[in-house]
Amino acid sequence: MKADRPRLGIFLMIAATFTFAAQDGISRYLAGAYNTYLVVAIRYVIFTAIVVAIFSMRPGGLRRVMHSQQTGRQILRGVILVFEILITIQAFVYLGLIETHALFAGFPLLVAALSGPVLGEWIGVRRWLAIGVGFLGVMILLRPGFRALEPALILPLLAVILFAFYQLLTRKVAATDSAETSFVWTALCGFVVMMFIGPFFWQPIALGDWGWLLLLSLLALAGHFMLIKALEVTEAGTVQPFTYFHLVFVTIFGVAIFGETLDRWTVIGAGIVVSAGLFTLFRQAKSSA
Repeated sequence: MKADRPRLGIFLMIAATFTFAAQDGISRYLAGAYNTYLVVAIRYVIFTAIVVAIFSMRPGGLRRVMHSQQTGRQILRGVILVFEILITIQAFVYLGLIETHALFAGFPLLVAALSGPVLGEWIGVRRWLAIGVGFLGVMILLRPGFRALEPALILPLLAVILFAFYQLLTRKVAATDSAETSFVWTALCGFVVMMFIGPFFWQPIALGDWGWLLLLSLLALAGHFMLIKALEVTEAGTVQPFTYFHLVFVTIFGVAIFGETLDRWTVIGAGIVVSAGLFTLFRQAKSSA
């Protein structure tokens, strides 16, 4: 049994969230200048090329790492993630980083709600109460009846649903497949899907922006690697609360770089959603202890 190293795990999780926030910022910039489908397609080409090169040099090669006892679920989770990424990046363009991630912060609550029917992991009254409170936070963010309900607001909500199912499927496959296997299937499924979509949206890319595309792919690789390592060196319950640093870093980037505004309703709504999510994660860690 490996030694539990919570401090290292927490550091890696915070570093991963910073990396993902920087990746989101670059995605927003590129999607504002180029078609989202093209940006995601190039990202998957570079990402997959690096992943294939790395695992092909391992003993047994890529075939060994790809061996899965749940191939169908691996394909499904990979495809779901592709469309979640496409929708989220589009939300960045229309709503900005802050509002998108404020709404996206509710995904742990949705995962908890769906864990019963999907995984058979039924939750108690307290966590259902936390889900209800989190829903109240989402309503404050949306403010139906008090703000113009932009059609774009449906984007982060749809992304949350897709990402919740992606997380649940990831838990399912983790019962038999290694993190490396899931990592490779994630890259390959995304690559195949985007090769059917991306080429139809080709447009010339400025020389300097190829550097941003390369950096975007490297950040995705580094972020996922640190996330996997964080879950490897300590328990998931220890590091999950620190995933909310993503919202903190995104807010800093959104205000400082993209000139986004942070109104009080966004702060209040996001605060309620995050608090409910933290309580849910706390109850999950306590019940599994």
